Amino acid sequence: MGGTEDIRTGWGTARREGLRRSPDDGLMDVLGVAALALDPQGRIVLWSPRAEQLFGYTAKEALGRYAARILVDESHFELVLTLFSQVMNSGEVWAGVFPVRHKDGSSRLLEFRNMRLQNDRGGYYALGLAADGDTLQQIERDLALFVRLVEQSPIGLAVLGRDLRCLAANPALERMSGLDATALLGRRVEETLPFLDPEAVESALRQVLTTGVPQVAREVTGRTVADPETERAWSVSLYRLEDSGGRVLGVAVSVIDVTDRNRAAAEAERARRRLALIADASVRIGTTLELERTARELAQVTVPVLADLAAVDVLERVLRSRPGEPDGPLFVRPLAVLSARPTPAVHAADALGVTVRYAEDRLATRCVRTGRPVREPRLDAALLSRIASDEHSARVLAEAGAHSYLAVPLIARGEVLGVIDFLRTDNPLPFTEDDEVLATELAARAAIGIDNARLYRRQQETALTLQRSMLPRHHHDPVGMEVASRYQPAASRYEVGGDWFDVIGLRDDRTALVVGDVMGSGIHAATTMGRLRTATQTLSRLSLPPAEVLGHLDEITADLDPGFATCVYAVYDPGTHVCRLGTAGHLPPVLIPRGAPPRLLTLPAGAPLGVGGVEFSDVTVALGPGDRLVLYTDGLVETRDDDIDSRLATLLDLLGHPDPSLEVSCDRLLAALRDPVGSDDVALLMARVRE
Repeated sequence: MGGTEDIRTGWGTARREGLRRSPDDGLMDVLGVAALALDPQGRIVLWSPRAEQLFGYTAKEALGRYAARILVDESHFELVLTLFSQVMNSGEVWAGVFPVRHKDGSSRLLEFRNMRLQNDRGGYYALGLAADGDTLQQIERDLALFVRLVEQSPIGLAVLGRDLRCLAANPALERMSGLDATALLGRRVEETLPFLDPEAVESALRQVLTTGVPQVAREVTGRTVADPETERAWSVSLYRLEDSGGRVLGVAVSVIDVTDRNRAAAEAERARRRLALIADASVRIGTTLELERTARELAQVTVPVLADLAAVDVLERVLRSRPGEPDGPLFVRPLAVLSARPTPAVHAADALGVTVRYAEDRLATRCVRTGRPVREPRLDAALLSRIASDEHSARVLAEAGAHSYLAVPLIARGEVLGVIDFLRTDNPLPFTEDDEVLATELAARAAIGIDNARLYRRQQETALTLQRSMLPRHHHDPVGMEVASRYQPAASRYEVGGDWFDVIGLRDDRTALVVGDVMGSGIHAATTMGRLRTATQTLSRLSLPPAEVLGHLDEITADLDPGFATCVYAVYDPGTHVCRLGTAGHLPPVLIPRGAPPRLLTLPAGAPLGVGGVEFSDVTVALGPGDRLVLYTDGLVETRDDDIDSRLATLLDLLGHPDPSLEVSCDRLLAALRDPVGSDDVALLMARVRE
């Protein structure tokens, strides 16, 4: 009874101290540990339920029998008796692996631990604890594997108790936290994981403890004691720990450093954006051969993706095809300025289209001189004064928040054409080396477009100069007629065509009136126009009829480039008041008889000059005093959106209203009919028979 009372007293004490009965399938059950006790003669006096499962004998079958007789093969009797004697006589513990015979006759290796026990009367017993060897070895291997994995894992691991104090931590977590594992034991969350936003993590830990629902891959950022200068990122997962009976033991925390992964992903995203921007630039920059528009397209591509403000400047010497300036100030022409939003910083930029002087110490000047980018990640007052044109502009930039600057040269075909300046005002990040590389790539692509536009402008300006030089600067009123003329190039100065007009005095007081249009544009069209005008003047002085003049011009045009043109040729004789006209594929002239409505003259249309082998004919029209004749090219009446017949009807309607002079009529026709964005030039010639 004393023993039973002691057991009851001990259990009560255990309950008062908060101890609880272990659940089923604990470690001892997993190991399958069997307990048996032998008296000094080797008979079984204690037999546990696990012994029954392990050896196959029930307690009734085993108790009182000699253990060696039922559990040991006869070949091992002597060894067993020797070991039994050693334990009983010396009191030493023996542990090892021994073959045991099962009730079914099979033999199996069991892991044994044998020791001597003494009761309160001084008697001795032998206690044997046995477990299946295979199971024990498997557990040992699993445990060894687990320990190695935890110790060598790059993942930081920690086990927190239900009070959220650290019970264990692996070396990886030591490295992350900068604290030794022994120093972490017993510490709370804010001490164990100070780099993981402890307040948020503790809240999550309590939620996992309460619900049992794990929280996986929560990404957090911070700095560690081990590396306080670097912003790092971690993927944190939380799991509730339970024993096999469902009792909550605590929470496991795994911490994976994903800084490098995030950096790689961020770099990949930046690279993707750079490629997208370059691809976008390839499509958007250089859509036309207009210099200013190309510069504006470059600015539009870079703002606000790369900068908050961009300015594109081209060297004046490049535009005028002059040799490079010696060391000293630069003369540049600003072509485009663009900002991401309305900002006073725009007013600090130089006026567009006006040549300005860049001082030698300006950063943009250095960029042009060296042909290399200039990057200033952080700006101060001294640097701002080297960016802006004057101190006032520098103050404006400072007030607008300009804090980082990048200048990139515009280089095409080995020549520096200008510079593009970038500023950041709203974007808080400074320009980086990657930004410099991207800006250089964009500038290189844009520079080709700018250079093409520059060369095209030069060519078209040459063509315009050539064309104007070939048109009659002054013409005297012929006998019996007064004339007025206009030439207007295309709305774009870069689309110079081959339109021309002429008033040629002939023998016998006659006058030849000519209007023509060479197909195409540019310097070739202007050259062809000049040659045809010269040929027309020469042929006119031979007193040939219009049809023959057009026939000769047709043969001449076939050998030119471009090799097609239209023309209307008229000869007026003041003695007979007769006008003889012929046309080669040209729009019909307008006759405005005095006191009658204007009408289109019906002429044999004829093929354009240059077709070859075409017979031309002409007609005779009477011109009395006050009658007017209007010759023009298609640029006056043709548009992309309107029908030519309706436009000719509009022309007739406008000519039906008298004007005080031919000069006024010319201006009124151009103002009313000329398409503001017309891509073709216009030649207009009006004549009136004197009273």
